[in-house]
Amino acid sequence: MSPHGMLFVLDRSLTRPFTPNICVTADPLIQPRTLIHPSYDAPPIMSMNKITTCLWFDGQAEDAANFYVSIFKNSQIKHIQRYTSAGEEQHGRAPGSVMVVAFDLNGHPFVGLNGGPGFKFSAAVSFQIDCANQEEVDHYWDKLREGGDEARLQCGWLEDKFGVSWQVVPTILKELLSSPEREKADRAMKAMMGMKKLDIAELQKAFDG
Repeated sequence: MSPHGMLFVLDRSLTRPFTPNICVTADPLIQPRTLIHPSYDAPPIMSMNKITTCLWFDGQAEDAANFYVSIFKNSQIKHIQRYTSAGEEQHGRAPGSVMVVAFDLNGHPFVGLNGGPGFKFSAAVSFQIDCANQEEVDHYWDKLREGGDEARLQCGWLEDKFGVSWQVVPTILKELLSSPEREKADRAMKAMMGMKKLDIAELQKAFDG
């Protein structure tokens, strides 16, 4: 191998199999050559729209979908599918009852599945809502907490009435906590830890000292 560095240029297509790599170098002693992995076909780059969040409910999927759609802008119920007698001995749900509700929340696809009591939500998985200002923080916090567990309100986290956890976070919080001025960032962190709903003015005040 030449002591001079080599630059590998990857020619990949988003819609067709992987094109062999061409090795390009300015070293005249090295001739361009093709590098082929015989078993590799590069898949298309996947759009985030391909990922759909599935939420498991015990009969509340339609109510939950309607609740969330009423809170988030640009949201809608897309489709409702019902159980039939097919497979009833396995799923145990009454024919005609709601099986799946497909809905979008501000462009993000969700599916609510009435799968039964076998699985429960936990705070190990939560949905973070980035809020541009206090008005947005107040809107999502106040709406999502309705009927939820009051004991689960802390540091911008809440649990709604269906057991789903949310983080309602002002975008400025990331800037404050990641500031290279560590003393200021630590003051903001301490202030945040004492809050339930996050207050931008108070966070900024703590940061400024």
